[in-house]
Amino acid sequence: MSKSSIEVSSLQLNAGQKAIAILLIEDDLAEARLIQEILRNFDFNQFVLTHVQRLQTGLNRLKQQQFDLVLLDLTLPDSQGLSSVELLVQDFAHLPIVVLTNTNDNQLAIEAVRRGAQDFLVKRKINIEVLVRSIQYAIERQKASDLLRETNENLTNQIQQKTSELMKAKEINHFQSELVSMFSHDFRNPLTTVLSCTELLHNKNDLLSEERKVYLFQMLRNASKDMVQLLDEVLLVGQTESDTFQCNLTELNLELFCLELAEQLQFNADKKQIEVVFEAQGKITQSAWDENLLRHILGNLLANAIKYSPEGNKVLFELIPQEQDIIFRIQDWGIGIPSQDHQNLFQPFHRASNVGRIPGTGLGLAIVKSCVEAHQGQIVLDSEVDRGTTVTVTLPLLFLDTKIERSKTKQ
Repeated sequence: MSKSSIEVSSLQLNAGQKAIAILLIEDDLAEARLIQEILRNFDFNQFVLTHVQRLQTGLNRLKQQQFDLVLLDLTLPDSQGLSSVELLVQDFAHLPIVVLTNTNDNQLAIEAVRRGAQDFLVKRKINIEVLVRSIQYAIERQKASDLLRETNENLTNQIQQKTSELMKAKEINHFQSELVSMFSHDFRNPLTTVLSCTELLHNKNDLLSEERKVYLFQMLRNASKDMVQLLDEVLLVGQTESDTFQCNLTELNLELFCLELAEQLQFNADKKQIEVVFEAQGKITQSAWDENLLRHILGNLLANAIKYSPEGNKVLFELIPQEQDIIFRIQDWGIGIPSQDHQNLFQPFHRASNVGRIPGTGLGLAIVKSCVEAHQGQIVLDSEVDRGTTVTVTLPLLFLDTKIERSKTKQ
């Protein structure tokens, strides 16, 4: 212990009572000895006093040792004024501070308390009763403040949790409402077609020409396919919302799969005289894929590219192998997507504001994103109105023994 500091004093007064550890930061040795004597002469509590002369020394001691309270002089060699209080509060916010000063200034006292001190004492007015009461009150006020803060934090956390639960319930209710509305609207059209065609075939079969019958059967087939597709989409969206989506890997000839998918979609493209161009670049490593998820991803994106492209145009479908990933890029030169719609494109039921009377459920891209995430991949969409859309899907190369841990991202 240096000669410029006071020895730690410990007063054994009441057995079993926990000592109050006090750090005194005071550069005046005479003032420090006076405070030590005042505490030594008190009969009802036990105090352990540690004295230092500089603020930085005090900060270092606080990092090394636990104290119950700090007695802080405002005129120190390395710190002046209320900045000392701020430095203490900055690193030790829950530690009660009693400020010591030679000035009887009410404004200074108020400002010291505002900046984090629990009390303010004028040195020449300090006696046993004033000092001990100030120490006890400061500790109790800090405990009350800590309890209030902890209670507020708990209440805030509970409110946030309840708010989150209510918002989630509201989202679910909204989703269910949107689903019912969409389903009842979009299911009605193909169902009406099925009922009308079957009624005609049943009641007027003898009066219909063979050509007319073929046409009606074709309409029945198309309407049935539309209903099955809609049911599949609703089921998939339900699985994504309930986090029951899974990735089931099987070995797959990826290039052949993509080529066959492009050829299947070419049938619909032919109706608009649109050419689907498939290009595979480089050698593809043998890997495992979830064929069902992949079909939903690429099938939806290709169908969208065809649907929103003008007649006589083309759709480019590229397969680009990387060292650890496969890039699927689908590009069209169609109507594009307004910039204000980009943020919500992957939300269920959202459709771009410029689609007009082009039919759709608003589920396709939401399903695509969920399938991409289930396959541990990423999707990026770049689009400009009247210039077209490019969608880039990056999926990692997976193998049969790869363990899939899906992390669903809410937009």
